[in-house]
Amino acid sequence: MLMPGEWRPEHKLFPYQVGFTSPPFDFDAAPSDFLRMCPETVGVHGWMLHVPDYVHGLDQRKQNFGMLEHFVHCMSRNGVDVCGQVGSNWVHACGLGVEGVRQHCEDLSDKHGIRFHMAGYAMVEALREMNIEKVALNAAYHWPEWWQGTVGFLKEAGFDVLWAGNFHDQGWFDSQEEVNSWRWVFDSDLALKSFEYVADKAPQADAILINGMCNFRTGPGGLPQRPLHLADQLETALGKPVIGHDIALYWRIFKSLGLAPDTPRGQLLRRL
Repeated sequence: MLMPGEWRPEHKLFPYQVGFTSPPFDFDAAPSDFLRMCPETVGVHGWMLHVPDYVHGLDQRKQNFGMLEHFVHCMSRNGVDVCGQVGSNWVHACGLGVEGVRQHCEDLSDKHGIRFHMAGYAMVEALREMNIEKVALNAAYHWPEWWQGTVGFLKEAGFDVLWAGNFHDQGWFDSQEEVNSWRWVFDSDLALKSFEYVADKAPQADAILINGMCNFRTGPGGLPQRPLHLADQLETALGKPVIGHDIALYWRIFKSLGLAPDTPRGQLLRRL
């Protein structure tokens, strides 16, 4: 005896259901961070991309780009309404270009009957939503070929990138290898220091961006937190919007759900 082939509202555990990828080789905070902002009517699931030999290579992202359709198909079969792809590098590593990525998201959404959003393209949509033209990029832990790809993607989308550089470029670490050794979880004071550094390098920027999913030990007892948790503090200090790929992706998912967060952080999420 077969189960019904389609999910009707009365079958769903939550009226609004969201699925996130987790990049290979990374316990990702996105499902937890997103859910903690949501009304009780929202449920969240994660799907860890499994690439046994993954070492964070851009070529590996391109080779495994097809896994994203497996993810969307899996989530659609299980009653998910909106899917979010975590990881800012996938949009430039795939080689599709800005319009190609937009079309790919639309095609997967239409094919599987749910909405699919990629973090890297969500940033483009968020900046357009806020009428932002000039940006500076806090490239955080990303090594050069990563953040240079992000800069290229933003420029192709029509934005003026006034300055970009990672924690090594900013002078906080002696080498990229030292940055990598922290495994993307950094001391609390680096958050404000690095953003102030970037803002000082590009005073004409309309917004300061941070790529990837960087963590700072700013939470209780040194708990690692992503830019989402720091947006209000950083925006107050800098006097302009601060947008991370985590924030942009959550904003785009909320838009597709037709909801707003119970606890919005930062100017972008407060627009919902």
